Amino acid sequence: MASGPLTGIKIVEFQGIGPGPFCGMLLSDLGADVVRIDRAGKGGRAATPANVESRGRRSIALDLKNPDDVETALKLIEKADGLIEGFRPGVMERLGLGPDVALKRNRKLAYGRMTGWGQTGPLSQAAGHDLNYIALTGALGAMGRKGERPAPPLNLIGDYGGGALYLAFGLLAAVINAKGGGEGQVIDVAMTDGAASLTSMFYGMRAMGVWNDERENNLLDGGAHFYDTYETKDGGYVAIGSIEPQFYALLLEKAGLTDPDFQHQMDRAKWPDLKAKIIDVFKTKTRDEWCEIMEGTDVCFAPVLSMQEAPDHPHNKARQTFVNYEGVTQPAPAPRFSRTPGEIQRPPASPGAHTDEVLSDWQIS
Repeated sequence: MASGPLTGIKIVEFQGIGPGPFCGMLLSDLGADVVRIDRAGKGGRAATPANVESRGRRSIALDLKNPDDVETALKLIEKADGLIEGFRPGVMERLGLGPDVALKRNRKLAYGRMTGWGQTGPLSQAAGHDLNYIALTGALGAMGRKGERPAPPLNLIGDYGGGALYLAFGLLAAVINAKGGGEGQVIDVAMTDGAASLTSMFYGMRAMGVWNDERENNLLDGGAHFYDTYETKDGGYVAIGSIEPQFYALLLEKAGLTDPDFQHQMDRAKWPDLKAKIIDVFKTKTRDEWCEIMEGTDVCFAPVLSMQEAPDHPHNKARQTFVNYEGVTQPAPAPRFSRTPGEIQRPPASPGAHTDEVLSDWQIS
């Protein structure tokens, strides 16, 4: 029995990679009945519990070059509240499953389209990945150390932040609109658009003259001595974010920073010298020793943990931020709901594992 605030919502997800499946996982975790359409006869890999992004959904296998199977897909679409597809622009139209056809069959459908560059524009047909999309928006160029190459920040900003989360947000907004009396519509989710949206505050700060394009020279990019990571005596790292004056004062107290120059917190001209001094201070103790001194205080402190360490941190354990499901440690469903908590609905499905079950449940012959 599904659990979560999206119980009763039906989503059709066309097989894809990266942000599309992650969006499907998020919706499933919150109770939506998400059915993934896999390509029949493509030799898809059998699912394992480690396919975390595939958790929670059932799979139906269809040959989308077969008119009968295309019709089956359209029958599923007729009964769905939303649709997720991540092909290049024009592919769904060539399959006979484009938005014009789908919305004729289901006038309330939220048709979610996920691409890197968007459905229109001179780059819309070009291949790309997360790193390319965030490079084009200014986000990548703003991150990294001064004088060094911008470092790939995993694929969190384009694929997942600017892509999957905006797809989930847009899809649910369209579903709410349709259920409130509106019509179905297409949601054009470009990772470039989403990544650009995520940088809104920084474009605003730039317009105000308090942010510049030089890396490691600003408040939140490692330029400030009170907002950065520091190596410790044992080769570990800690993260400091003491921005507000009262938090900064506590940092000085806990770290024993008595040099009067540290009283000039927002004097940017002093930041490089203060950074050099604070680097030396943090190397005098181990990461665990700094945790004993600062963790849980208003310094705005945290140890920099590996993915092996993070699930065992007492805070994460107390909140059950990570769960062990089918023998695999993985992040738990988020966010949390007081009345309708989400949960992992089922383990990852191998392609076509639920074809008959889904057709029966959705009352499709």
